[in-house]
Amino acid sequence: MLYDQYLQDVRLEADAPNVGFPYALPVVSGLRHTPLLFHPKMTFLVGENGSGKSTLLEAIAMILGFNPEGGTKNLRFSTRDTHSDLRMHLRIGKGRRARRGFFFRAESFYNVASAIDDINGTEAYGGRSLHLQSHGESFLTLAANQFSDHGLFLLDEPEAALSPGRQLSVLSLIHQSILQGSQYVMATHSPILMAYPDAWIYHLTDRGLERVDYDDTEHVQITRNFLASPTRMMRHLLDE
Repeated sequence: MLYDQYLQDVRLEADAPNVGFPYALPVVSGLRHTPLLFHPKMTFLVGENGSGKSTLLEAIAMILGFNPEGGTKNLRFSTRDTHSDLRMHLRIGKGRRARRGFFFRAESFYNVASAIDDINGTEAYGGRSLHLQSHGESFLTLAANQFSDHGLFLLDEPEAALSPGRQLSVLSLIHQSILQGSQYVMATHSPILMAYPDAWIYHLTDRGLERVDYDDTEHVQITRNFLASPTRMMRHLLDE
């Protein structure tokens, strides 16, 4: 582990609840015994819907001082209080202090864009309201203006807004940011995004967290099988 990374690890405290949501999730209960270690550049959280990726990322973001709906640490607003109390029972290991950061959530990005407009904060996002752009364009604008040097960035399913080509564009922006000393943690379903070189990929399963290689992720295997023979795959699926 590098001493100078911003986010080093996260664990569940020993006396945390062990029943109910989200403590019964395998990814959460497993943190009681084995901490999640973060790569100094890029860490991916992958897994099925409901496995706890967003819940865990949200709790980490809140501990670090981000709004649970997303944005920078300075963006304070609340649309609806739906976050869990997991943050109260997690302990994170931190190294250096990041100069900047952003928590992106695909599901609440509209609310973030509205809050930015409400405080006349568009200057930090290219000088134009994010609402006056398409979903994908607004996220690219955010990335181009916020993903900069010496920052800690938490991204929850950014591919929801992006075409495959735009995912490659965002990867390029992320890479330039990493070269300038930034660290990323991303929950994603995208085989394109999770192909970032040398990243650590954690698969959230019913057994908890497992470090996996890119080629061994279910997302990559299913996508490759489908693209190799979409007609055969669809015939098999629809016949069933």
